[in-house]
Amino acid sequence: MDSFPLGGYSVGRVGFGAMQLPGPGVFGPPRDREQALAVLRRAVELGVDHIDTAQFYGPDVANQLIREALYPYPANLALVSKVGGRRDDTGAWLPVAEPADLRRDIEANLSTLGIDQLAAVNLRLFESKAPDQLFDDQLSIMIDARDDGLIGGIGLSAITREHLLHALESTEIACVQNSFNVVDRSSAGVLEECTARGIAFVPFFPLGAAFLQPNPVLTHPVVAEIAQQLGRTPAQVALAWTLSVAPNVLLIPGTSSVRHLEENLAVADIALDEDSRERLNAVAG
Repeated sequence: MDSFPLGGYSVGRVGFGAMQLPGPGVFGPPRDREQALAVLRRAVELGVDHIDTAQFYGPDVANQLIREALYPYPANLALVSKVGGRRDDTGAWLPVAEPADLRRDIEANLSTLGIDQLAAVNLRLFESKAPDQLFDDQLSIMIDARDDGLIGGIGLSAITREHLLHALESTEIACVQNSFNVVDRSSAGVLEECTARGIAFVPFFPLGAAFLQPNPVLTHPVVAEIAQQLGRTPAQVALAWTLSVAPNVLLIPGTSSVRHLEENLAVADIALDEDSRERLNAVAG
């Protein structure tokens, strides 16, 4: 599998996202704990060396499962987390109110996972539409955490191109996580900037948001037709297209099923023909 740099590591371009391991709504314990642990162990068995997580997945649940399944971790395993969000008692997603809380959340990730340093941590924005003083204050906390050795690289998530350019005036950026898929190209400008600068771009919702029904990616007629022609699943076609967009794209598809995990990892071996690529390129939401 091709690889790309990420926070001091060189990782395969298809990793694993832990968001679907907790219960419904990314809240509470998993429906099947043993299955969740089996997915993580199988992922590493199949060569996954990049796992994306967050302390607020559960909360605490995803990180606890990762530690139970995989500790002590393989030396080449890049564990990446994110900060900037919290969950309340109902499972609602809330932005972190104080920049100083970001440091405590980074430390909570380290404690739960049982490690001294994360490969990278993404600063997840929930409300900022443009660079502002809060963003600068948050970025300062991230820079201090990296300089203190808690994280190997700084990432940004749910950002605009302006956020990225502004951040780059102060620090190196290891990765960007934005929503991007064959239907949703709203972050194309951010992806282009990352590609030009050699920054890893890690799309979330590469298969469309699970809360959107019907799923706009998996039910798109072009995706479905090409999947049928190739003898693949719509998910595999959508992931293979996303992987082919640029060499700095790192996939982190998540699942709580070993079968779906194996299907997702197989996309590294799918080469879309030119006609299929052109048809998928023409898809617009």
